[in-house]
Amino acid sequence: MRPAEIQKQVKAQPFVPMRIHLSDGSNYDVRHPEMIIVSHTVVSVAVYGKDDTSLPENVIFCDPIHITRLEPINGNVPRTA
Repeated sequence: MRPAEIQKQVKAQPFVPMRIHLSDGSNYDVRHPEMIIVSHTVVSVAVYGKDDTSLPENVIFCDPIHITRLEPINGNVPRTA
């Protein structure tokens, strides 16, 4: 997926929590825009545990080309302007 497309979803107002799906079958929830950083070559996602503390348990780094889709966590499809 192109970084500009990912960034567009991250910057959407209001922000819609999303699930990122990767080509290896894994997925990660992004519940707040501060949990993700998008660049041309890497997407970084903060991963929180079940305790949901103030600090992430881990950070994953992936090439944007391995992001196969983004979907709203709540199941709603955001309207496009």
